Parts: sequence; structure tokens; C-alpha cells
Amino acid sequence: MSKSSEQGMCNSELPRFLIGSEGEESRELDETDMRNFSGHYGEEDDEDQSERQVVVGICSMMKKSKSKPMTEILERLCKFEYITVVIFPEEVILNEPVEKWPLCDCLISFHSKGFPLDKAVSYAKLRNPLLINDLNMQYFIQDRREVYRILQEEGIDLPRYAVLNRDPDRPEECNLVESEDHVEVNGEVFHKPFVEKPVSAEDHNVYIYYPTSAGGGSQRLFRKIGSRSSVYSPESTVRKTGSYIYEEFMPTDGTDVKVYTVGPDYAHAEARKSPALDGKVERDSEGKEIRYPVMLTAMEKLVARKVCLAFKQTVCGFDLLRANGHSFVCDVNGFSFVKNSMKYYDDCAKVLGNMVMRELAPQLHIPWSIPMEAEDIPIVPTTSGTMMELRCVIAVIRHGDRTPKQKMKMEVRNALFFELFEKYGGYKSGKLKLKKPKQLQEVLDIARQLLAELVLHNDCEIEEKKSKLEQLKTVLEMYGHFSGINRKVQLTYLPNGQPKASSEEEDALKEDPSLLLVLKWGGELTPAGRVQAEELGRAFRCMYPGGQGDYAGFPGCGLLRLHSTYRHDLKIYASDEGRVQMTAAAFAKGLLALEGELTPILVQMVKSANMNGLLDSDSDSLTDCQQRVKARLHEIMQKNKDFNEEDYSKLAPTSSPSLVNSMGVIVNPVSTCDRVHTLIKSLTCQICKRLEDPKSADLQLYHSETLELMLQRWSKLERDFRMKNGRYDISKIPDIYDCVKYDTQHNSSLGLEDTLELFRLSRALADIIIPQEYGITRAEKLDIASAYCLPLVKKIQLDLQRTHEDEAVNKLHPLYSRGVMSPGRHVRTRLYFTSESHVHSLLNIFRYGGLLDEQKDEQWKQAMDYLSAVTELNYMTQIVIMLYEDNNKDPSSEERFHVELHFSPGVKGCKDEDNAPMGFGFRPASSENHEKQTDPGSLEDLSQDEPDRAALTEPVSIQRKSPLIRSRKAGSMEALSESNTSSRGLAYRIFPSSSRQSPEIKPSGLGFEGCSLVPSIYPLETLHNSLSLKQVDEFLTTLCKNGSETQFKRLKSLSAMFESHSQPSIDVDNQDTPVSTPVRNQPTSQSLWYVSAPPSTGSSAGPSSPSVPEPSSNFRFNSE
Repeated sequence: MSKSSEQGMCNSELPRFLIGSEGEESRELDETDMRNFSGHYGEEDDEDQSERQVVVGICSMMKKSKSKPMTEILERLCKFEYITVVIFPEEVILNEPVEKWPLCDCLISFHSKGFPLDKAVSYAKLRNPLLINDLNMQYFIQDRREVYRILQEEGIDLPRYAVLNRDPDRPEECNLVESEDHVEVNGEVFHKPFVEKPVSAEDHNVYIYYPTSAGGGSQRLFRKIGSRSSVYSPESTVRKTGSYIYEEFMPTDGTDVKVYTVGPDYAHAEARKSPALDGKVERDSEGKEIRYPVMLTAMEKLVARKVCLAFKQTVCGFDLLRANGHSFVCDVNGFSFVKNSMKYYDDCAKVLGNMVMRELAPQLHIPWSIPMEAEDIPIVPTTSGTMMELRCVIAVIRHGDRTPKQKMKMEVRNALFFELFEKYGGYKSGKLKLKKPKQLQEVLDIARQLLAELVLHNDCEIEEKKSKLEQLKTVLEMYGHFSGINRKVQLTYLPNGQPKASSEEEDALKEDPSLLLVLKWGGELTPAGRVQAEELGRAFRCMYPGGQGDYAGFPGCGLLRLHSTYRHDLKIYASDEGRVQMTAAAFAKGLLALEGELTPILVQMVKSANMNGLLDSDSDSLTDCQQRVKARLHEIMQKNKDFNEEDYSKLAPTSSPSLVNSMGVIVNPVSTCDRVHTLIKSLTCQICKRLEDPKSADLQLYHSETLELMLQRWSKLERDFRMKNGRYDISKIPDIYDCVKYDTQHNSSLGLEDTLELFRLSRALADIIIPQEYGITRAEKLDIASAYCLPLVKKIQLDLQRTHEDEAVNKLHPLYSRGVMSPGRHVRTRLYFTSESHVHSLLNIFRYGGLLDEQKDEQWKQAMDYLSAVTELNYMTQIVIMLYEDNNKDPSSEERFHVELHFSPGVKGCKDEDNAPMGFGFRPASSENHEKQTDPGSLEDLSQDEPDRAALTEPVSIQRKSPLIRSRKAGSMEALSESNTSSRGLAYRIFPSSSRQSPEIKPSGLGFEGCSLVPSIYPLETLHNSLSLKQVDEFLTTLCKNGSETQFKRLKSLSAMFESHSQPSIDVDNQDTPVSTPVRNQPTSQSLWYVSAPPSTGSSAGPSSPSVPEPSSNFRFNSE
């Protein structure tokens, strides 16, 4: 406490602090004591008034009155010269009439389990003391319905809710209609996820119900038991007894804020991990729950004032949910103290003491005045040296390992299908998507019914579709249940039926309308994919300062701590595909060290960004350019002759080594396709023989697949690949490669012959077809890339612009952050999980968009050579952009902000180890300064948050090697660069290239192996590490300007959604929230990749604004 705040307090060593409880120095107050107190105030002569004391009575259960926070605060309160504290003994409270309770001038009394609130109310009426917390209002606080009513009346934001009263006298308040993915409560509809709270505030069994699209089930919260505060349950139906509040679930990025008021003008706020996330309570080395003080915004301070006054509780705790750029109150707890904060104890005693003396000193004629205090000056730590500070990390990541995507089309005319089409509104648009379990069950019922009719009546017309109906039934029956995330049925209305494929069938053409049923299945994230994503999330921590630190046992370091303290501004986006969303959830689980099921993590941490192509692409709307490219590819690959020079120039005009090598393997495209088709036929024959073998009858393949299903997918490829006219459908080549890659990795135990040759040939074909579908020439690649990911490019540009120290950004409170030695550090992370198309397109934009000139920039030329040698953008491919700030540079200087671009081709494929292209590692020395290396630079010590640096014991020497032959060994040391005097002047640092691994996984390089059937992931390679923010911003602005008119129309539709969302904490996918705070330019920062130390020291100083011109385009995203 400041000196000025100690005025009016007595420095006597023994505080007047009487505790009526057990113990040698305490005793129960008897009637004499009470009379003495009474006489002391009411019957004393004027000349003795200077000796009067203000008695503050503490009337609560002994567990509360003897708690550490209460003891700490009362000890400080007793230091006021004129204040004496008396604690009412619990025996007196429970067993004595109120007339025999101790007397006091001021009463601090609050309800907890077992406390006789009625008696306390009677005592207050009898003695009329000054009440710190109103007692009658504490009845309301015990009923969540009353709490919400009061909050609404005060105009305080709270989640949308409805009350279900199961009261026989009020049947109109008990209307509940439960559906699969929503409930209707008294006419109010709540879609899952929603929250179900008992109306009694004493009942902590709050349930959160998840939608079937995220896996269903519920998270059951309860009062903390040991290290758990919730548990996941597969139960999806709501409770049928008792009264509840149903409310909208608010996505809070996995962190809750608890606010503690001491009067209307003081509030302390702390962040903690949300109990709904994985139910594990994070505890420190002393076993206490980990919480971090955070700074409230101006609006939140106003909310705290309103709550304190509305409930008439001077000391009051309540819960805030920060979601979608707004703050919502979801619970008011009444009397509540902060634990383990000395600053709070000082402040609380000071505020309460001043409040009591201000009210009672004049009445009791005590000569006391409120001390004048100087305003607290905020502490702003600064950095020293030339280390750069991490500001922003942006990553675009492909989903993890999945099952082969499969599709079956069939024309249907049965009335049952038309009824289903009409039931779900198919006629409105002529198209219908069915993904919900209930809908898929209806399709399955129709298939079963038709198949049953076929057995009874051998109808020729239906007989033709019997095989497809059986496949429909088999696929929908897989796994024994619907999860709603990995299968879907699409129905399209055909007014005149489906056109027949050949002239012989024209006679059979029917004029009647029909429906085209397309069944899509597979493509779901495998267990291996989940492990890949989770491990990559763990490795990702190493990019942040102190990323390897022990969360609970080590104060002040690590990404986990950064996140919990609100110093980490994290948003995770995913497209609407189940495999992508589950990859994002598994990654978040690894990144933030969460436990348990993915469903709660998916719902709370991952935002679906299906907004005009931000992360999703509509396969039906291919550009004209892409149609032309596919036609040209088809034409070239149909030539039954060896590739000649002309073919090389047509198919590989960029002379990419990966394409040239694949063409060398293929030689003759038709002959290769013939061989691939023969190998597929051989494979199906082998599977058929296995099926005939009784030993294989119940053989289970990977991920619950059966031999029969495996045969179906290969037989379908055999039929579809070679068309009736004898030509090959090259659009099936990616599917063939997909299937053989999957079986080679996951079903190799079957021992099927020639699978490796099929893998080799189909891979060579796929290495041409897949990348070239996104454009053959540079201009085509850019055109198609823009069509796919221009909205994402614009979003990345906004991510790279950092706001000033703004009220809208959640920050750690520097004055309370004991043990957090750089409270000002604020890192923005934006993770985008998507599919192959967006990753190819974004990489093409960087490769062919003109970011740098290969002829003038040696590092960029090496990067382009490396990318040209990469054959496949496999699962978990990453494109990472990192922004740093050099606080020693002038804010207007180009050298102030430093951008780095990194890339990894994802998981290692079969037989990749020998010929995989390798770059120069993560953050290598720049070529210009390679020979000038003299200063080894400095290493950041992982064991400290600040000053985050330690001496490097020996200099590092980096030898230049060919990017195509460099090998990387487990535990090797990766060379990293760091800005020294300018973006071109680079020193060196080294970090062991290992990351925290699961017990069952051994490190291998920077990937992970040893886990069954889970290949390791290639480490990040630096494409460039000395870009300026201005360079990157101008490049992205030019790209957006050069977009075609069609693409601009698409972006303008986006701008309509985002125009009002310029507040930094607003999510891209929430269109409904109006915000007035303007976006300001935000710089980004760099960070390390799979390395075990941070790239730069974190500064606690306030960030400066970069010299980035405002994008001139007339559309904007928000800066989430």
C-alpha cells in the first residue's frame, strides 16, 4: 500500500481483532463483553469520544470467516486506527437468539451452506448496523431466475435464456419440446450447443449439450472435486425432472473471467480455464487453481458497478463470458474474495476501511478524514537490447490423415424419396443436403423398405438399382450409429430425369422428373490423423517465448500461461467439413494441453468460417479457367505415346522438378493407366479370394472397415476409371492414389500383392494431375488460386495489422501480475484449418504472385527451388507467417516490423525418407550475411519469462548444403536467425529440435514416429526470414486489387457482413454483432517453429503502430 493510503491507520503491533472461536488467544464473547461494547459506544461521556472504536462484525460460517483471504483482509482492516473487528462465533450464530449476538456498528454477513440467513436478517432489523452486503438481496442471489431478472432490469448483457418451471400451479411455464439438435422452451428455441442450469444457485450441476454435427453428448459441470470440475457424457437428452434455465452457449475460446467487486468503484478480474473445456482444473505447484488477473474494459467496469449496486452487495463476485466482442454476465455469486493476491488484500481492506469510516465516523464523532491519494501510475516494463518481440502467428494448415473419400450416385423415382425431399424443403432450391442423424436414418429406412419389397416383388425397374440400394444401406449402417459428421446424402431435382450416358439408352429416357441421390461417405479423420494434429499442436507451442515451460510447476513461462492470462489472442477457424473441424479441435487439444473428448473443444475453441469461401470451396462453381485446365490435362494424358519435348512444355511449363520427375516415371500416360487398371483388377481379385476364405469372414480392417467395404471402393474405382469408350477418366487418379496410400499405410497387414507398384504409378500420375488442376501456366495458377482463396488472403492481410493498446483487447493487469514478469506481451495467433485446395492455392499465390524476384533475392530463389522439388502437399501441410517487432527501431521505419514465411509439406509419405527434398532448415542465416557471421547472438532461456535470455556457450557454424540432399537427424540443432541491427544483419541462435511428445511417441527429427501407423511430420522450412511488413502488405494489397471482377463481387458480399465488425475481438463468422470501434493497423510478429525456445524476447512495452498504408480496397474484414 502507498504511504498516503496508510494515513488514518494505526501502526500498533497488535490489531484489535477479536475472534470468537477455538484457540488459545480467542474466547467466546459473553454478555459482559457485549454490554461493554454497547456502553463503549452509546453511553460514554463526550470527553472520552476520542477513544471510540468502530466495531465491524463478521457474521458467517466459521469456514468462511477463518479462511485465508478473510484473515488477510481483516488483519489489514484492523490497522485502521479506529476500527476493531469482532468475529461472531459459529456456535452463537447457530444456537443463540439474535438478542445475544455481539453488538457491532457495521456488519459483514453473507450466506453459505448451513448459514441461518433468516436470523441474520432479524439481527440487522434489531441492531440496525451499517450493512456491507444487503441481507434480503441474498435470498434472490440463491435463485438464478431472480438473478437473471435483476440483470435484465438493469440492462446488463446476459446470454439469451428461457426458464422452464416445473410447477404444477404454473403449467404455462413448463412447455418443453425436445428435438435432436435443439429444444423449445415455452416457445423459445435453443439450438445446440446450449446450457442447462438448475434454478437453484446452490446446485452446481450445469450441463452443456453439444450438436450431433460435433459428436453430440454433453459436458456435465459440478463443484470442483480434486482436479476435476466437469466430465463429458454421451447423453444428449435434457433432464426431465426439476426446473431449469436454458440459455445460449457463448463461445469464449476456453477461458472464463471471474470479477470481484469491493464497492461500485473497484473490481478485480481473473481469468481461468473454462470448466466446460475438458473438466481438468489447472493447479500450481502448491495445489491452488491457476488464475491470472486481467484488465477489464471500460464497459466491463460499468457492468461491475451495475452488478454491485443492483444486488446491493459491496463485496460481490460474478462471472463474465467474453464472446463475440461482447461481455455477458452469466452468474452472480454474492460475497466472494479473491484468493492469493496480496495486492487485492491491500486494496480490499483499504476500500472497506475507508467506506466504513466515511459512513460511521461522523455519526460517532470520530475525527477522521479520507486520505488524499496520488493516482496509481501503471507499471510499464521495457525491454533492452536488440531482441525482437513476437507479435503475430498466422498458420494455414491442411487437415490430418483421413479415410478415402467416396461417392455413389443413383437416380431415384420412388415416392418415398420425393416425400423426404419435400419434407426438408428441397423444392425451394432444387437441392437438399441431409447430414443429421435423424435425416440419414430416414434415408436408411427407405432403402431397407425398398430392398424388402424387391425380395417380395422382383420388379425389373427397381432390380436395376438393387446393388446401389444395397450399397446405400451398407454405408448408412456403418459403425452402428450416425455421428452426423462423416456421411451425407445430397438430393437434386431433375425435372426430366437424368440424361443417359449413351445413345443405346436413349429409348429408355423418361420424361418424368426424378431425383439424383448422391451419397458421400468416408473422408473422416482417422485416429492417426487425430494423433498427428494433437502432436503438431504440441510442437506448435515451441514457436512462442517459453513454449517448453512446465505450465503448473514453473511460474511465468510458456504458451499455456500466455493463453490463460489473456496475453494470447487466439482464434481457430475451420471449414465446415467434419475432418477439418476435428483436426482443428485435436490441434487445439495439443496446443493448449487439454484433456478428454474433442467435442467440447470443437464447440468452444473452433469457429466455423464457412463464409463465401474463406475456408470452404464450392466444387460446383469451378472457374472457366479451371474447366479449361482440366480439359487440357485430360487431352494430354490421353495420348498413347511417350512424352516428348512438346508434352513437357505443355504439361510442365514451369519446369518444376517434381513434375518433370513424375513424367519421367510415367513415360507413356495411356500405358501407365493400362497398368494401373490391371493392378486394380488384380487387387479386387485378391480381395474377393480373401472374402471367400472362411478365416477372413470377420476380419476387421483399419478404422472399422470390412473386407466387403474395401472391395466395394476398389471395384467402384475399377469400373469408373476405365470408361465404356475405353478411355480413362483421369479425374479418378487422385481417388486411386488416395485409396492405395490409405491401404499401404493402414492395411499393409493384408499382404496384398503389387500394392507398392500401384502406389508408385498412381502417385506419379497424381503428382501431375493434382497440382496441375490448380493451373498449368503461372497465369492460370494465379487465376485459379485467387478464385479459391482471395478472401483468405485479405483476411491474412488484416491479421498482419495490429491494433494499438485498445480497450477491446483483453490484457493482463500489470499491477497484480506477480510471477508474470512481462504482463504487457500480447501475441495474436490465427489458425486456419482447411482442405487441400486452399493450401495449394495459397502456396501458388506466394510462389507466382511476385512477392520477391528470384533473380535478385538468393534466399527466395533457394525457397522456390525447394518448393518445386516438393511433390505432394500431404496431410498437415502448414504455411506459417510470423511477425516480430523491434521496439528499438523508429515506429515509422520499415525495419520496425519483420515478417517471416515458413512451410512444411506435412506428413511423410511411404518411402519418402531417401528422396525427400530438404530446405535450409528453420530460420537459417541469410545468404548475404553467411560469411559475415561473427556474433553468436544470444539464446532465450526457456526457464525464464523475462529477461528471456541466456548466454550462448559456443558459437554456431552453419555450413551451406544443397537444399535437396540435406538430411536431418533426431535431436539435431537447428540454426535460427534473429534481427540484430537491421533486417539484413543477422546473428545466429540454436535450439534443440525436439518437442514435448506423448509417452508412446519417440521424437524423430521434429516429427514423431513409434506410434502405430502414424507417420511423422516434416519440420518447417523457412522460405524467407527477412521480409518487411510493408513489403508483404503491398504484395497482398496488389493481389487483392488484381482480382477479377467476379472475385471482387464475392469479396463485396463478404464486406457487407464484416463492415460493422471492425472491433478486433469479433469473430469473422459472427455477423450479428454491431461494433463501433474502428480497426487500426496491426503489426505482426515472428515466432519459432518446432524449436524448443522462443524466437525473441517478449516485450512488455506497449506496441507501436506500424507504417502500413491503409488498404485502398473498399471492402474489409474485421481483424479477427
